Amino acid sequence: MSRIGKQPITIPAGVDIVMDNEHITVTGPRGELSYTHHPDLTVSREDGRLLVTRPTDQREHRSLHGLTRTLIANMVHGVSQGFTKGLMLVGVGYRAQMEGDNLVLQVGFSHRVEIAPPEGITLSVEGNDRISVSGIDKEQVGQIAAKIRRIRPPDAYKGKGIRYANEQVRLKPGKRAATS
Repeated sequence: MSRIGKQPITIPAGVDIVMDNEHITVTGPRGELSYTHHPDLTVSREDGRLLVTRPTDQREHRSLHGLTRTLIANMVHGVSQGFTKGLMLVGVGYRAQMEGDNLVLQVGFSHRVEIAPPEGITLSVEGNDRISVSGIDKEQVGQIAAKIRRIRPPDAYKGKGIRYANEQVRLKPGKRAATS
């Protein structure tokens, strides 16, 4: 049995879950998310918790079991607490600022890079070198953070660029270190 799939999902106070066959809608203080799971899987509510069960031990059912449970748990966490991903700018002259809702980056190009957040995502800047991406949908938060990082990924030799807040960049030795 899937270790992740068999764990129950606790429903916090203030979160309402509506199940209609395969369609699940989760509503909380931060917003509303919905998901349609595979018709073979069963999602049931017992004692203020959700349980995801699978009909057989076939490979497809085993793989969908943990996935479905995790996606529903992420929806419950998102509408109750939300998700946040942090980014750092490392480099001389690299800075970020907000102009209205848009994020403006100056990261060594001859032009400024403007990013408009999609609906449901909030971008904020702390200082001038830290960016915070937050929202209720974990997938969308991660996608926007990856899109921002892709503008100027960390350099392998000096470490300059945009990196995740908890990312450790391994620097390569240069030519000079190789000859010694």
